[in-house]
Amino acid sequence: MSPMSFPSPARSFARRRIASPTTASLFPDSPDTQSPKDGIADLAPVAGGPHNSNTGTNVADCPPSPAVSAGPQNLPETGTRAAVVVPGNGVNAPLVGIARLAARSPLAETRRTSTERPEYFLLPVKSILNRCDSRRVPFEWTINPYRGCEFGCHYCYARYTHEYMELDVGEFEKKIYVKKDAAALLAWDVARKYSYQSQASGGEYPDHIAIGTATDPYQPAEKEYGVTRACLEELAKREGLSISVITKSNQIVRDIDVFKRIAERSSLSLNVTITTLRPRLARLLEPRAPRPDLRVTAVKQLSDAGLAVGVSASPLIPGITDRDGDLEAVAAAVRAAGAQWFFSNALFLMPSSAKQFFPFVRQKFPRLAKQYEEWYAKNGYAPEEYRRKVAERVAKIRKEHGFSTRPWEERTRPGPCSQMSLSWNGGTANRGLEQIQTCSLSKAS
Repeated sequence: MSPMSFPSPARSFARRRIASPTTASLFPDSPDTQSPKDGIADLAPVAGGPHNSNTGTNVADCPPSPAVSAGPQNLPETGTRAAVVVPGNGVNAPLVGIARLAARSPLAETRRTSTERPEYFLLPVKSILNRCDSRRVPFEWTINPYRGCEFGCHYCYARYTHEYMELDVGEFEKKIYVKKDAAALLAWDVARKYSYQSQASGGEYPDHIAIGTATDPYQPAEKEYGVTRACLEELAKREGLSISVITKSNQIVRDIDVFKRIAERSSLSLNVTITTLRPRLARLLEPRAPRPDLRVTAVKQLSDAGLAVGVSASPLIPGITDRDGDLEAVAAAVRAAGAQWFFSNALFLMPSSAKQFFPFVRQKFPRLAKQYEEWYAKNGYAPEEYRRKVAERVAKIRKEHGFSTRPWEERTRPGPCSQMSLSWNGGTANRGLEQIQTCSLSKAS
């Protein structure tokens, strides 16, 4: 039985899993008998928008207020959305802020002809570098070249960002918004908003920019529109920046040349997310993301190129990706590929994510459905005991493999035990547990 099994009440996951002769039975549509060890040989601030302003507070790139909620609005044949009924108002009201801009965004041309391709729109944002003042994350600025993500991960916390545009969270992977004039906007933003003396470091280090916090910067749209590449080219012109990138795509290796240029003049760290090595399970959870083995290969290519690269195994999904040896297998594979750091946090489910994830669990993992609803129906966090075990397990893995701390974390921590993760979807529900987790990770590195 996995040490990361749910706590031990009578209706725990552990007992249900014992009742099943094999874990594979939890995957009726996609059985995967392969051993995990064999698997490898934003939103820009917009004036007038509710939760988006030039102050940077509560922008969609940062963890939002639980009260934020909106509803679905469909596009008519014209490709834009007119005035709609705003949920809760009961009357016709005009869209405002980012919802209005999104509704008026024209369709973007695409070379893709598949009937399953998403719709692409050109979003006329006013900024590309977005302030993140949330204490839950350890960076000051975010860059998200796109709005929405075609990978369609069922657990994705960022689905809430489509609610700001009065779209249903189920359209997160179906309607992708391409941010226009990214490079020009970023040049203006860095020149006027970026600080080389961050408050978090007491002025000793520059502000940190995290790329890919609410959308994958290397999703298929990047092949056509190149917004991520344009932003990187602009950052490569600067000196003394602090930058990180996170992605689930092996397409990141395309930009090794510009990464090298950035790394010569600024601090750069690259992060590849790999939640499991089991390809069929990965396809089930992350339908259109590249295979895990391709991502491991990307880690090796980045490492071989002399770039600082690490791996996120977040989120660790209770009862699904936390089997005995699974997380350890991911860590071993990426360490062999040259990953310098490794981190993972338990699944965090915002209401918008739960709306999408619960039906998925009921269909594909029916034995786990009731426990998930008990855990997450009223709270986005897994129970404290489970999160503590996750922290201890990750600390042990890091120590065994000699993983280091991500380069920019030491610069942004206000204290010796306040390390936070780039992926806040496994964040803690209270500061006390956060200290337990982060101190354990720090001591292991």
